[in-house]
Amino acid sequence: MTLELQPGQRLARGVSRHFSTHGFVSIEEFVPARGLRVDVMGLGPKGELWVVECKSSRADYQADSKWQGYLEWCDRFFWAVDTDFPTDLLPEQTGLIIADAYDAEIVRMAPEDKVAPARRKKMIQKFATDAARRLQVLRDPRL
Repeated sequence: MTLELQPGQRLARGVSRHFSTHGFVSIEEFVPARGLRVDVMGLGPKGELWVVECKSSRADYQADSKWQGYLEWCDRFFWAVDTDFPTDLLPEQTGLIIADAYDAEIVRMAPEDKVAPARRKKMIQKFATDAARRLQVLRDPRL
C-alpha cells in the first residue's frame, strides 16, 4: 500500500533530495522544542543546521504564526514553495527554495545566524536520536 503524499510532504521530499546532493542529511517533521514542529531539518557536513518550512498555498503560509520561533534553532531558515506560489509574500530576510516532489533549487540563500555551540550539540544529538528511533520502528514496528 502506498500513501498519497500531501502537497507540503511532496515539497519536503524534493528539499530532502536536494539537500542530499550537497552532503546534508534531513529529517521531516522534526520537533526542536515543545510546541514547535519544522517541516524539514537539514544537518550539513560541517554541523550546519538548516530549517525549511514547506508552504503549498497562500492560505498555508498565512496560517503559520510560529515560524519566527524556529529561527533560534537553526543557522539558516528557508521557505520551500512550488513554482505557482506568490513568493512576494515571503519575508526577504529568509531563504527561498523552489521545490517539487523530485528536487529543489535554492534561489535565495538564507542569511546565517549561527546557533550557540551548546544548543548545536543538543540539536545534533536530538536529530540523531529521532532519526535512529524512526529507523528502528521501520525495522521493528512493534516497538
